[in-house]
Amino acid sequence: MTDPWLTLVGLNEDGLQGLAPAALRALEAAEIVFGGPRHLALACAGERGRPWPVPFDVAPVLACRGRPTVVLASGDPFWFGAGGSLAAHLAPQEWRCHAQPSTFSLLAARLGWKLEETDCLGLHAAPLQQLLPRLSPGRQLLVLLRDGAAVASLAGWLEREGWGESHLQVMESVGGPRERRRAWRAAEAAAALAADPAHAPVAVALQAQGGAALPRVPGRPDHWYANDGQITKAPARALTLAALAPRQGECLWDIGGGSGSVAVEWCLAGGMAISLEQHAARADNIRRNAERFGLHGPHARLRVVQGVAPAALDALQALAQPQAVFVGGGFDAVLFEHLRALMPEGCRLVVNAVTLETQALLVQLHASHGGSLLRLELSSAEPLGRMRSWKAARPLVQWSWQR
Repeated sequence: MTDPWLTLVGLNEDGLQGLAPAALRALEAAEIVFGGPRHLALACAGERGRPWPVPFDVAPVLACRGRPTVVLASGDPFWFGAGGSLAAHLAPQEWRCHAQPSTFSLLAARLGWKLEETDCLGLHAAPLQQLLPRLSPGRQLLVLLRDGAAVASLAGWLEREGWGESHLQVMESVGGPRERRRAWRAAEAAAALAADPAHAPVAVALQAQGGAALPRVPGRPDHWYANDGQITKAPARALTLAALAPRQGECLWDIGGGSGSVAVEWCLAGGMAISLEQHAARADNIRRNAERFGLHGPHARLRVVQGVAPAALDALQALAQPQAVFVGGGFDAVLFEHLRALMPEGCRLVVNAVTLETQALLVQLHASHGGSLLRLELSSAEPLGRMRSWKAARPLVQWSWQR
């Protein structure tokens, strides 16, 4: 059996002295060494060194197939590192890995935090807003960031979201001779960092305080969402998500997105979604809500298509096949036939209707195709003079069906 041509080497801030003998031998034998400029300098790669392209791309490494090659990454290459991206393109016999303690492990060891009770995120190229669903008073998070400017951005974002009392420990070059740790409240950090910036590699240990945690279950309060009134209200949204039954990694088509609240909560449950909305202002609201919850960015979990069903369904099909479809408005028999032709076996369909005409159609479809039919009548207490009375919302009929 021949040796693999590619070796992944975890390299921390102590440089070559922290490497195992096998990792050192692979590095010495390599014709080509890939890594960030900092890693290449720590490894003394010299003329063999090739910095990662920006934006990140594994193609230059794959082009070296058959030549002794080393890829350098921080600590554990398979925890927010290049390892997974590369292994997806390689046969098992093509590569080996010499990992070191991850940056998260080094941070937890400095702080005395239980790693299993700490949220760990790599936000080098991901939106800071991904933190929002994870924040709750007393919660501990370790966040890897791109550079010192990102630390200041994080502190400012926390203050704007009401978490300015959170305790931040800014930790630079952990494990190396330049290691430094400083602590502030989030509300104080921006001014302190302006006077003495942080430098990469940098991470933030965050103990959240002062803000309002986002509820973990569907049916989150309507005020969390930008909307023009066209929104599936919280109680109906909770029942809708229960009927859609989101599962990790599944894709939802959200047709007639409105505010995108159903799509957002589907994504927060672990899925991805494509929201179809014909009105430009509402499509903008969906994008704003996607950004608010960190569902946008290069690898967006919530994408927006502006158009009208059924004509725009081909655009959705080109992006991803659904495991569930939700129609919150504009449903008719023609749309159902188009959806039935496109939905794969096992795909779930949930339709909400408030008009008598659409409700009558759902009754007919239930009679001919089966599924589950539910009528929701919700009332809320509102002032009536000096007293209170029940104010009824429009009755909602919900049809759930599986292809």
